[in-house]
Amino acid sequence: MKPNIDYCVRVCNELLKSELSAMRTYAHAVEKYTGWPVAEVLQDIRKDHSRAAIRLAANVRDLGGEPEDAGNAWEHVLTSLNETDNLFGEESAIDWLQKGEEMVRKHYQNALLDDHVVSDSKMMIREELLPAVIYHIASLERLEEAV
Repeated sequence: MKPNIDYCVRVCNELLKSELSAMRTYAHAVEKYTGWPVAEVLQDIRKDHSRAAIRLAANVRDLGGEPEDAGNAWEHVLTSLNETDNLFGEESAIDWLQKGEEMVRKHYQNALLDDHVVSDSKMMIREELLPAVIYHIASLERLEEAV
């Protein structure tokens, strides 16, 4: 199957919206847990999502599209983060952040399997974006285990 540029722009914009949502969610988590030792780890993950968003926006432009900034793919994570007072444990803030990262991982994996996504976009996802998300998941798991 031949890649479809317009379709690829839509896929990359959806990934971009997810990264922008993650940035906002982690910014909120950092603010909520300021002074906690984990705030630095959460801030580093927020920065990674920011870099991913910049990279995806550039990719959309390279494909001839316009980057989008709408929606909140992490809405359920942000809502749950607001509702929990627990940083660790079952259904904790860290648990909800892990669920958000897993959602992003699945979106990236789906894009890699999609024949309509162009090879340059797949390479960026495979070599840069997906490894960062896998690292985030491992970092959050280490935080949970440290408690």
